[in-house]
Amino acid sequence: MLAQTPLPGTQPLTWEGDWAAQMVEGIHVFLDQRAKDTEKNRERLWVAGSPQEYLQSLEARRHRLREIIGAVDRRAPFPRLEIIAPIDRSIQDKPGMGYRVLTVRWPVFEDVSAEGLLLQPEGAPIARIVALPDAAWSPEMLAGLVAGVSPAGQFARRLAERSCLVVIPLLINRQDTWSGIDGIRMTNQPHREYLYRMTFEVGRHIIGYEVQMVHSVVDWFSQEDRQQKAPIGIIGYGEGGLLALYSSALDTRIERTIVSGYFQSDREVWKEPIYRDVWGLSQEFGDAELAALISPRKLIIESSRGPEISGPPAETTERMGAAPQGQLVSPTVESTQKEVERARSFFRRLSADVRLSLVVSDGGNGPPGSDVALNELLESSMQRASQSANPYPLDLRHDTDIDSRLRRQFEQWIGHTQNLVKQSPQRREEFWSKTDSSSPERWRETTQAYRDKIWDDVIGRLPPPSLPTNARSRLVYDEPKFRGYEVALDVWPEVFAYGILLVPKNIENERRPVVVCQHGLEGRPTDVADPKIDSPFYHRFAVRLAEEGFVTFAPQNPYIGGDRFRLIQRKAHPLKLSLFSFIVGQHQRLLEWLSTQPFVDSHRIGFYGLSYGGKTAMRVPPLLDGYALSICSADFNEWIWKTTSVDSKYSYLLTQEYDMAEFNLANIANYAELAMLMAPRPFMVERGHADAVAPDEWVAYEYAKVRRFYVTRMKLPEQTTIEFFDGPHSINGKATFDFLRQHLNWTK
Repeated sequence: MLAQTPLPGTQPLTWEGDWAAQMVEGIHVFLDQRAKDTEKNRERLWVAGSPQEYLQSLEARRHRLREIIGAVDRRAPFPRLEIIAPIDRSIQDKPGMGYRVLTVRWPVFEDVSAEGLLLQPEGAPIARIVALPDAAWSPEMLAGLVAGVSPAGQFARRLAERSCLVVIPLLINRQDTWSGIDGIRMTNQPHREYLYRMTFEVGRHIIGYEVQMVHSVVDWFSQEDRQQKAPIGIIGYGEGGLLALYSSALDTRIERTIVSGYFQSDREVWKEPIYRDVWGLSQEFGDAELAALISPRKLIIESSRGPEISGPPAETTERMGAAPQGQLVSPTVESTQKEVERARSFFRRLSADVRLSLVVSDGGNGPPGSDVALNELLESSMQRASQSANPYPLDLRHDTDIDSRLRRQFEQWIGHTQNLVKQSPQRREEFWSKTDSSSPERWRETTQAYRDKIWDDVIGRLPPPSLPTNARSRLVYDEPKFRGYEVALDVWPEVFAYGILLVPKNIENERRPVVVCQHGLEGRPTDVADPKIDSPFYHRFAVRLAEEGFVTFAPQNPYIGGDRFRLIQRKAHPLKLSLFSFIVGQHQRLLEWLSTQPFVDSHRIGFYGLSYGGKTAMRVPPLLDGYALSICSADFNEWIWKTTSVDSKYSYLLTQEYDMAEFNLANIANYAELAMLMAPRPFMVERGHADAVAPDEWVAYEYAKVRRFYVTRMKLPEQTTIEFFDGPHSINGKATFDFLRQHLNWTK
């Protein structure tokens, strides 16, 4: 039987089942173990010598944290908060209140202003506090102006009643009202996810933006402190608790911090909403390590009942595209206690153990801002008791439109991000300015650091394949002109490479060129390499090339299984890895193995991929010298526009492909720069006019940069070309086949 005949030099392949599904599951197992190992090894990274050396080391960690949450833009200076509207006089003059409430605005960046409420005591404040609600709460809820938060949970109001000056910033909420492109398509993405997707690509983050918003308030507090001393503090709940933790970790001017309804051990960020996804966070930071950046300042962790959500807004026929995962579950007291104990070890290094406290609100099920927590925040300097256990009266401001305010904030963050997108070509030009293209040799030499940067900091680098190859195979096709083998190769524990190898029959003591033929999204090797399947997308291109005399290999790539494979990105990102971390490793092993085969010329191995296979063509051959050329079919376009556009129907902001975001890629490389890394090796684009991935104009615009580079700088015009053909999202197999024959030196 065919299945009992292995390729010479390999062991028999006997496994039956779904190779693609097994591949995806194996990567999940690998990532789960990697996450556990990372948590165990993380504390070793924090070992330092003396307390002074340890304290100094924290600055480098703050710098890294600032980078990965994108809190890197220069803030706008300002002398004072702008008062937009005070509360109606009938409320301000209520006897015994002791403070007034003002609607305020303040600049964060030159093109972004934040808004919220200022609760201003009648006399000198005993403390200046930033009070951060959960994303589902408005500032008015936290101040007791409108219903939605129990009186006991209105910690901003209760602090104001104790003579604290309190600023309550507006946070972007989890609704989907404006997520999408009006007139094209709306989505069910929470506003925070919609912002996350575009900001991630430019090296920013909704977390970083709102941390900057908090820090701008602290800037003002610090100015006021020069005139009238008062401690600066911060308190946050739920999403606000996350922001309080990050804000205080990065800004040593914040002297006292309460984190409520957020802090816990063994945090599995991939299960939480995607807008909490931070590139490389878990490598260095758990909640305890973030707390370590606050030591030796005062930190109160309050175990309260945290926000609970089951996922994004429900899909409708008009709205879809959100990342389907994203639950929030209240941290248990036990989980919070465990992480506090880890944090305590960091505080001990600075003899600051007494500055870290755990407060449990009503057995862990109570509201945020318990009396015990607030008293600790104020360090018994309370001047007056809370005047009222009841909510503050209803909001009587005139012409106050809370929805308009939220939309204004949302659109300003979008506008700022889009400005960064517009500036990204200049950032890329600056980044690439140290390369030398005076000769192909100098180009290869001076761009090695750029390959390393992309592999390390955009894709995420794993160690080289660690397991013996252990090649297994079985014969599955015996056609007149070729034989086909299923081949499996080990890569890392639980991770393997698999595909279909087609070997022409007329090879006699000869080494042939190889074309690695890569399927697209949800594809399988049989889509391109089964002689009996003629897919409208692939047109049996691996088979056709084998019939011409090429050796071909059709790998199984792990972008299959719907959200199961996309969850790989969710698990990988906090570990500074991605789906392509595994794909690159699989291709490393594949190239190693192919190069050992007696019928393969290791210097003539080309890559040709469609769609997600075209995405692979842009990310794998540029990094691996074993590929002699690369052809990108049905994917090449202006990638940064594709992933960030807020006015195009082609935008990935509108679709389910939340796995496409790559941190800070916009400032490092677009498709033109990735293609240039192939030089002086040949590179080609295949493009159908009717391909809905992007318009011809985007493709031609980005490819023109590639063409200009090969012609004017490399002086190698014959090494690159593009074919436009009258067709859809598919392999055309005409000019590309000519390109393969020419550059892999093969006569049909």
